[in-house]
Amino acid sequence: MIQMENLTDFQVSTELLEKIAKYLTDRDVELILCDNDFIQTINSKYRRKDDPTDVLSFPIRGGREHEPVGSIVVSMDQVIEKSEELSHSPQDELALLFTHGLLHLLGFNHEKDQGEMREKEEKVIWRFGLPASLIVRSEGN
Repeated sequence: MIQMENLTDFQVSTELLEKIAKYLTDRDVELILCDNDFIQTINSKYRRKDDPTDVLSFPIRGGREHEPVGSIVVSMDQVIEKSEELSHSPQDELALLFTHGLLHLLGFNHEKDQGEMREKEEKVIWRFGLPASLIVRSEGN
């Protein structure tokens, strides 16, 4: 189950996000939707990068079964900007960022693995009919 805190005016349907979460894990996940200023503050504090970003993940280390797997923070400003740029819906962009963040919570790391995260992300994208993954998009840059 997703425990969502929406700090924006953007109306979000959690139906698709819940399906993705259930597909990937039995544990709850916290989702915080915010603006660029909020995520920039967090990014600066925890990653020492003083810029807004699209998604951040904070796993609960050593968490028990009944505890959430962690928290995902998503900038809705980034969601809207990227969905307009790539001509798909904000809901699809949010689902991509949520998937990416959740995979990080589950221990995947595309910067260090041998393609396992990309493969898992692609399975989710195919299963739920989403556009190109973040990993694939970043490889194009």
